[in-house]
Amino acid sequence: MILLITVIVLALIFDYINGFHDAANSIATIVSTKVLTPFLAVLWAAAFNFIAFFIAKYIIGEFGIANTVSKTVVESFVTLPVILSGLLAAISWNLLTWWFGIPSSSSHTLIGGFMGAAIASAYSIDAVHWTNWASASGSINKGVLTIAAFIILAPLIGMIISIFFTTFVFWTFRKVSHHKANKWFKRLQLLSSALFSIGHGLNDSQKVMGIIGAALIAATKNPEIFNAMPNWMHMNSIKEMAENSSLAWVPFTCFTVIALGTMSGGWRIIKTMGTRITKVTPLEGVVAETSGALTLFLTEILKIPVSTTHTISGAIMGVGAFKRLSAVRWGVTINLLWAWILTIPVSAILAALIYMVVRAIGL
Repeated sequence: MILLITVIVLALIFDYINGFHDAANSIATIVSTKVLTPFLAVLWAAAFNFIAFFIAKYIIGEFGIANTVSKTVVESFVTLPVILSGLLAAISWNLLTWWFGIPSSSSHTLIGGFMGAAIASAYSIDAVHWTNWASASGSINKGVLTIAAFIILAPLIGMIISIFFTTFVFWTFRKVSHHKANKWFKRLQLLSSALFSIGHGLNDSQKVMGIIGAALIAATKNPEIFNAMPNWMHMNSIKEMAENSSLAWVPFTCFTVIALGTMSGGWRIIKTMGTRITKVTPLEGVVAETSGALTLFLTEILKIPVSTTHTISGAIMGVGAFKRLSAVRWGVTINLLWAWILTIPVSAILAALIYMVVRAIGL
């Protein structure tokens, strides 16, 4: 039971770190264009991170991304030591990339850690669902390769939407004076930032929900731990979090904690996202945030966990590329791309090493 509580606490710590690590994604442009002060911007983003909970539970009615994350590892290899090791690896990598101001993917860090620990426990890559697979109910679950593909696809989709949206906006407002357009789009940035913050909350909170859900399911199936668990922790499937009111504490807590993390800010990464990729005006900020939000809403429908960092980065690149290719600082972009590609394997290796230590001390 102590191990279960430790896993839940660590998952929420990761959720909090995810919030301040990814805060920059939804507020970088709104801060760099001086629409809001950094303090007001993080409060704005945090509020809509939390509002996303009510959208997921009462409008969408399910937590599809949480289900995808929980099933990346073959069920028989999902144990509390595996989840513990994956979380420790994910937290370590997230803090390291935050310290150096690298906007890496919290979601892929978590998935990489989860699968790395599982592979180490099974001594086989068969511990992971690599390709899409059908469950007993007939539903199609996403495999790791599909999730990994969105390391490239998410920023690409964000970039394409951004280029088309920029074209549309510039054509529509071609006769409006620059001063008047700036005034309108400064106000519209409040809306676009809110939309992206909702997408961030919907996507990233569910990743932690999936990990906590996997831990509760594993504990419920363990007779020794099950007897010590209160009824409100018993869980047999992720679906129960949306249907069973006694389990509503899991999503509510995850959405609340990520909002608190966002309120703590992420000032190092804000500089990279808001100014180092390309200079952004209010109009371009609206386009980038809206394009990023639309990409996140699309992946929510597809039930694929993606990186909000990758998504907004691609959208900002699209805005810069529309002006001229040289407006994008491609040197910074290439460095970001390397960080994204290395996230899953590095966190997986780190988790495997941590798992060996965890097993060696008898957890």
